Amino acid sequence: MTTLTTHPLPAGESAPEPTPPPSLTGPSRLQRLVRGRPEDPAWVRPALFGLLLATGVLYVWDLGASGWANSFYSAAVQAGTKSWKAFFFGSSDASNFITVDKPPASLWVMEVSARLFGLNSWSILVPQALEGVAAVGLLYAAVRRWFSPAAGLIAGAVMALTPVAVLMFRFNNPDALLVLLLVAAAYAVTRALEHGSTRWLVLASVLVGTGFITKMLQAFLVVPAFALVFLLAAPTSMWARIRSLLAAGVALVVASGWWVAVVSLWPASSRPYIGGSQHNSVLELILGYNGFGRLTGNETGSVVGGRGGFGGNGGGMWGATGITRLFGSEMGGQVAWLIPAALILGAYVLWVTRRARRTSRTRAAVLLWGGWLVVTGLTFSYMKGIVHPYYNVALAPAIGALVGIGAATIWKLRQWTSARLVGSAAILATAWLSYELLARTPNWHPALRTFVLVFGALSALGLAVGPALPRLTGVAAGTALVVGLAGPAAYALDTATTPHSGSIPSAGPSGQGFGFGRAGGPGGFGQRFTPGGQGGQAGGSPSFRFGPGGGATGQGGVGQGGAAPGGRTGTRVGGPGGLLDAGTPSSALVALLRAGASDYRWAAAAVGSNTAAGIQLGSGEPVMAIGGFNGSDPAPTLQQFESWVAAHKIHYFIASGGGFGTQLGGSNVSSEITSWVEQNFTAQTVGGTTVYDLSSGATTG
Repeated sequence: MTTLTTHPLPAGESAPEPTPPPSLTGPSRLQRLVRGRPEDPAWVRPALFGLLLATGVLYVWDLGASGWANSFYSAAVQAGTKSWKAFFFGSSDASNFITVDKPPASLWVMEVSARLFGLNSWSILVPQALEGVAAVGLLYAAVRRWFSPAAGLIAGAVMALTPVAVLMFRFNNPDALLVLLLVAAAYAVTRALEHGSTRWLVLASVLVGTGFITKMLQAFLVVPAFALVFLLAAPTSMWARIRSLLAAGVALVVASGWWVAVVSLWPASSRPYIGGSQHNSVLELILGYNGFGRLTGNETGSVVGGRGGFGGNGGGMWGATGITRLFGSEMGGQVAWLIPAALILGAYVLWVTRRARRTSRTRAAVLLWGGWLVVTGLTFSYMKGIVHPYYNVALAPAIGALVGIGAATIWKLRQWTSARLVGSAAILATAWLSYELLARTPNWHPALRTFVLVFGALSALGLAVGPALPRLTGVAAGTALVVGLAGPAAYALDTATTPHSGSIPSAGPSGQGFGFGRAGGPGGFGQRFTPGGQGGQAGGSPSFRFGPGGGATGQGGVGQGGAAPGGRTGTRVGGPGGLLDAGTPSSALVALLRAGASDYRWAAAAVGSNTAAGIQLGSGEPVMAIGGFNGSDPAPTLQQFESWVAAHKIHYFIASGGGFGTQLGGSNVSSEITSWVEQNFTAQTVGGTTVYDLSSGATTG
């Protein structure tokens, strides 16, 4: 094979091109925005705008069909539009009883939108879609800065078409904002590496810190790669690099900790209870439920109950842990399509640059994005606590960047035998994996898996024999790109045209994985857990019930008549909502709750946030979520609840059995309160829902 020194090195190995000073006049800036770099071919900017436009259409198309999407967060958005205290703390209701179990940064974006445009499905979900478009644009900018336009476009397209990215940028979980912030931070690190800039590195830390107050410790998974790359590759002295990292560390602590400090110092008596904690502590939430508990599985009060879950194989309720988890039935179709290609190409680029200077930009870029992918991927693979398929959206930018950089490098070095063979191996791995993932839904477009396997093999062969048939090389490369994106693009289109709701949504067609949260999809199901049998009583063994369409089934139902935003009709069988989704209250229940609601702090109380969320969104009145998301937080105590009822602060109690309560290792207050209400107040049925009027006075005791 030809030696490394007789061929051009990958982009970024030569001295960086001088950057002309930016013009101070408006027209030239506008011209540069429209035209791009002077040295770019004329097709580059239109291709970028086309990518962003197509991404926007994909992410916004029929967005309102998902209604409230995750009602748990939509109810918090509603609360934040009515109360600035609820806005700051991330309360589930405007009367500030309890917060959601995440920090509020993602809610702030949606709440500002809802305050400006009114509370509806579009005002909640469009900001998520725009965050996705922005993330794709920033990923292009980060990769294009050191590599070819094609590398940036491939990176952006891979990320935009990753099925789980399509899902989460059309949904209202915190992951959309988290990914945007992390991509922006990676762009800032890229800029910092060019001249050893402390300013850009500090900006990266601020962005990661803001990611922390979006989804807590998950944001920090990129920090090892960012810090290591700067320490290794920044073109300054060792002590200058260390000083820059120390400054960035201080910025990270401040950006991550200011909201935590305010909440910790705020008197607990005048703020909402911190949802997801067992002791009303935001630090406990950070380190436990949303922190190390996710790694160990010891999450008291969560859906794994601090006891390792319900399953076996070392993975508990969330499946077996291990290196193959990302390729399994729950996660494979979400994100895995191009992971082998990303790793193969990234490893090859590292080998190519093994003798390059310390400040090699090509090697630095691969270490930055590869470190992101490896650390985050291994964490998701081995964590024993709560892990959902949609978490994998955090891998999409790194996969896209590595594929874009690797593909551009292979093309640049296509005269090398090693480059062609590695490229062929990446194509074959992608084609085979796509075939396997598509085979999990054998009746869903079966011809597609045959296409990717056959044309993948042909394109790999065409690339391998490149010099012998040079005209086929370009055709093979184009075919490889189509093959690599065919599977994820098909899943992405299915995801974008299917409404999703509930707490655990899943991308792709029904029948692959669990299919959580697909509203109306034949393969989706809702999950219903009733602690202790009937009526939410303590004792007995936990039971699961499954119903079609992503909704929860259970007792004490809401009626089937109410309409959700976007035209979805509340057709939940039985209960007003459960762990995976909130129901839609009947018109009769809505009328009951609104009557005299202004005389009470809470129009109603219900066990579990999703039960409360559906009723709150339907009625527009604050509803107390007893026990928080799972119904297992020790808030309020029975004594507190009794005192609030005596003070006429709570009007109704909605019987739902919607919380997990003590069966999950948390507090048993949900069961205690339910029992106390059932023993002391008279039940009535309103629109199919069992309701207790707490203002009527106790019947006994």
